[in-house]
Amino acid sequence: MHAVIGIRHEDKYLMERRTPITPAHAEKLTGQHGIKVLVETSPKRVFPDKEYSEVGAKVVSTLKEASVIFGVKEIPATAFEENKTYVFFSHVIKGQPYNMPMLSKMMEMGCNLIDYERIVDDQNKRLIFFGKFAGLAGMINSLWSAGQRLKELGYADNPFLDLKQSQHYADLKEAKSAVSAVGRKIAENGLPAELQPFTIGFTGYGNVSIGAQEIANLLPSKEITPEQLTELKNRKNIPDSIIYKVIFKEEHISKKKDGSAFELQDYYAHPEKYENDFEQYIPHISILMNCMYWDTRYPRIVTKKFLKDLYSKGNPKLTVIGDVTCDPDGSIECTHKGTEIEDPVFVYDPATDQPAMGFKGQGILVMAVDILPSELPRDASQAFADALFPFVKDIAAADYDVPTEELSLPGAIKKALILHKGKLTPDYQYIQEYL
Repeated sequence: MHAVIGIRHEDKYLMERRTPITPAHAEKLTGQHGIKVLVETSPKRVFPDKEYSEVGAKVVSTLKEASVIFGVKEIPATAFEENKTYVFFSHVIKGQPYNMPMLSKMMEMGCNLIDYERIVDDQNKRLIFFGKFAGLAGMINSLWSAGQRLKELGYADNPFLDLKQSQHYADLKEAKSAVSAVGRKIAENGLPAELQPFTIGFTGYGNVSIGAQEIANLLPSKEITPEQLTELKNRKNIPDSIIYKVIFKEEHISKKKDGSAFELQDYYAHPEKYENDFEQYIPHISILMNCMYWDTRYPRIVTKKFLKDLYSKGNPKLTVIGDVTCDPDGSIECTHKGTEIEDPVFVYDPATDQPAMGFKGQGILVMAVDILPSELPRDASQAFADALFPFVKDIAAADYDVPTEELSLPGAIKKALILHKGKLTPDYQYIQEYL
């Protein structure tokens, strides 16, 4: 095999340090499969150039020699080369307007586009993802944010102050050790009575939620149902050394407008029949972790109007929203934008409908970092590359000059082929209306 692949330097975000192929995987590609691996030099990638060159990859300033180029995030429209194959998170399958110029340029250049997000099995389950690491970093950041916000609210000695933002830990192991230490402190000393019962709510139960819960489970926690959550306020002698976890599924978040029973498949097929049913729980949650998929067809989870009403009543319990999903103006309506790692939080004031970056101000703190897995770049890249590796040889070796139906690609990769020779493939023809 004489295939040549390239690994891009990530340039969409200043703090994007991930890579889709690690040095260990590059070594296997060259040694086991005879694939030439070019690595675009990068001063910020979590794996330094030297680690790639030491395993037989070639560090270069340009990827012109590569026919297949792997990246993580979107690629500038000016960077595409004619007839090449690109593999990255393109964020075009919802017709996202901000990426339509990029897609148009790829079509103009006759490119092939394989999107990681659409690499799925026969049950439509994603095979390659960073989602769990978004949840892991998101929960760490949200606990850190809670500590800083509670300090601003007068709790200067709360145990969460011992935590740092995810990016400041060497790796996931060190971060988990820090959270566990906080958990021990809570178990021994408890939390202030005014914060009781301290509750963390998770929307969704997929990979993102699993990651977030993995961190929360390092604290002295007890899982309860949404129904039990609303009853907690009436209980006496609640222990101050327990944090309550609640997982919300679709049937807790939305209800049928006509009052009939919730039906999951009907909800997916006809979301217009449903409306918000989550507002009853919000006043009882201390930290809300938003971890579920959402698009504009579905009812919002938290609206600005509800927050305004809630805060007008004074002293609301909800302190932090960790919006891991990070849909601007989306399911959490007050998430007006995705934040950056170097400026990760803002305080939203429901009364004025205005955000203020940082921890100070009136209202609720929102943590909505857009590239959370990049705060744990080494661990996230390793897991991602493990999942991607089995497909790289076939992607690199394929003859993209043949008709789409004759492409020799694994089924999961064919499902993810959005563009072939600059044309939208049959499953993605609908995107044409957004261009």
